[in-house]
Amino acid sequence: MANRLVVTFLLVQLVALGSVNNVCAQKGLKVFISVDMEGIAGIVSSEQVTVGGAGYEPARLWMTKEANAAIQGALDAGATEILVNDSHGTMRNLLPHELNPAARLITGSPKPYSMMQGLDESFDAAIFIGYHSRAGSADALLDHTYSSSTVYSLKVNGMEVGESELNAIIAAQFGVPVVMISGDKTLCNQVRTLLDKNIVTVEVKEGIGRNAANTLVPAEAQKVIREGAFTALKKVKDIKPFIVAAPYKFEIDFLNSYQAEAAELIPGIERTGPRTVSYSNSNFLDGFRLFRAILVLAAN
Repeated sequence: MANRLVVTFLLVQLVALGSVNNVCAQKGLKVFISVDMEGIAGIVSSEQVTVGGAGYEPARLWMTKEANAAIQGALDAGATEILVNDSHGTMRNLLPHELNPAARLITGSPKPYSMMQGLDESFDAAIFIGYHSRAGSADALLDHTYSSSTVYSLKVNGMEVGESELNAIIAAQFGVPVVMISGDKTLCNQVRTLLDKNIVTVEVKEGIGRNAANTLVPAEAQKVIREGAFTALKKVKDIKPFIVAAPYKFEIDFLNSYQAEAAELIPGIERTGPRTVSYSNSNFLDGFRLFRAILVLAAN
């Protein structure tokens, strides 16, 4: 009788364990992909990333195909849900009819969280495609930080950041790690110095100054991006979110003094130099949205 009870108990435990495993398996892998344009293979000119500019139409196709490569890599790794956010300029660059239908697309602007719109705690990982180096970088294609006409430098808690690091901090607010990033060589070097050491960086071109590059052709870039996304998502548990401790001090160094004058009009913004303002916030997402509002005011 005792033996039967033991066997029954073990069977119940195995069934329960199987149920837990089934729940885990059903959860799947949810991936967020933010796609910028300056870091796409073959792109070297501002005309290529501007609506109506020479070379813009083929460039947006290359951008869409690199997004597709990341989507396919995610699917290869077992992703069951994928959200793509068009993250460049007007944010209407990706070609919806060319995008892999396994993903959903966020397109258009403005969006409250801009390049990171749509991300929340339900995602397991974030991937950045076509990203570029921060403003003021040498041998970096079309380097800037959110606004090439406004921002000379941006620091968070004394650390100089570009869009990659800023967006990685946003992802960390939801507990989501950035597991892979693609772009030029300088960008990849910058990311490896700050983000998790296990992040996968995919170099698709090397800058020769700001407007010339030694670049992979689009087909080869798409191949390595697909491989990179697969590799990154297979080791997602080894990559940690980019956590920066609160409170958050934002320091914006503008290109011109009148831009700092405009930003100073906002209550709570302190003028700390001829071209520089700063402010602090205990909530990073609120601080980020204020940063974007400051850029709009300064640009006008």
